[in-house]
Amino acid sequence: MTTMDFDAYLPPRSAPRLSREGSPEQALRQIPDGARVVVPPMSATPVGLLHALDQIRDGWTDIEIATGNLFTHVPPLDHPNQPFRFSTYQTSGPLREVEAAGALEHIPATYAQVPSLFRPDGPMPADAILIQVSEPGPEGMYSLGTSVGGIVDVVRTAPLVIAQVNPNLPYTFGAAELRPEEIDWLVPLESDVLELRRADPGPLEREIAASVAELVTDGATLQFGIGGVPEAIMGMLGDRRDLGIHSGLISDGVMGMVESGALTGSRKSTAPELIITTEAAGSAEFFHWIDRNPAVCMAPAGYTHALEVLARQHNFVGINSAVQVALDGTINAESLGPRQISGPGGQPDFASGAMLNGGVSVVAMPSTAARGKVSRIVRRLDSDAVVTTPRTLADRIITEFGQAELAGRTLGARTEALREIAHPDFRDQLT
Repeated sequence: MTTMDFDAYLPPRSAPRLSREGSPEQALRQIPDGARVVVPPMSATPVGLLHALDQIRDGWTDIEIATGNLFTHVPPLDHPNQPFRFSTYQTSGPLREVEAAGALEHIPATYAQVPSLFRPDGPMPADAILIQVSEPGPEGMYSLGTSVGGIVDVVRTAPLVIAQVNPNLPYTFGAAELRPEEIDWLVPLESDVLELRRADPGPLEREIAASVAELVTDGATLQFGIGGVPEAIMGMLGDRRDLGIHSGLISDGVMGMVESGALTGSRKSTAPELIITTEAAGSAEFFHWIDRNPAVCMAPAGYTHALEVLARQHNFVGINSAVQVALDGTINAESLGPRQISGPGGQPDFASGAMLNGGVSVVAMPSTAARGKVSRIVRRLDSDAVVTTPRTLADRIITEFGQAELAGRTLGARTEALREIAHPDFRDQLT
């Protein structure tokens, strides 16, 4: 089993960097005032460096931290506009803490667009990036571990790269591997790797998952979102064979698929036998499993979410979720009315890619929210809600009441199909 070279999907590397070891303060003092500092999301967030940055915050009057989904509260959030401002393409609970102070800006961007945001010629050029890397392997290389996404693009192009060298971070292969000369400052700093608590699917999630699993045939290539339904689906695929993964994210459920023999990747049309992902998040057991695992290949978002790559995936099944689906098929996966609670992520990318080669794009969700008081299937989206995926890309919508096939169907047929999978308490309102 071999890894892959993703240089064709990445900007050229900058000139060799300093590769200097130093203290957190030594390294962070190199950040200029008024800088835009990119910070990796999820399990890759360099918590130790952010603690250190907050401790010396009086050295700046203005710092913008640009990031994605944060799994935990970090100290700079305690000082909105003093000096920290935040921008995000994937908001989360911790980031919403500073919204009321006017210190959070949302960036409407799909995951395929993230790599171009922070390039020198992009709309939001980075002045610095703070990353977390593993200790070097026998070959002298470091690894980004759990997140490549658009981060590796910024590592190649930002004026300043500061790395927290964390012995607890798993070493992963592919685009995650960095040469020492790709880093300006190496800061030895141990901290826990942020875990994603494994979702415990209940009866409702398992019922939805069972309908989704019916769409997965032997040899399919899968993309999963995050949450209880994807975990339940993965647990139901043990009797399938030769499944593959080409995803924006992998988590604990992948381990069981490998152990059952369901996941081999042998029939994948690209990168056979490799589990291709751009993010990895899960438990401590999962991090141990991906550490130096030759089957796991971390790829940049410019590859995982690229339409030309997705168009080459045969028998592709993308599985995501939503907040609301309107009767015309319009999908909102990121807002409650005007309140941004998430971001588009890769849903529009994978929905577009699935349609290019006869694949299936699934949105799986419970039929109601707010303990049954609110229907997730609505006549039309709220006037101030966000359209994540347009109706032209809607394919299969699945709830605990069944499956609605929308692709290629008239608006009237879509209305009838979605009414059938809405909760019975709300069907009379959906006309």
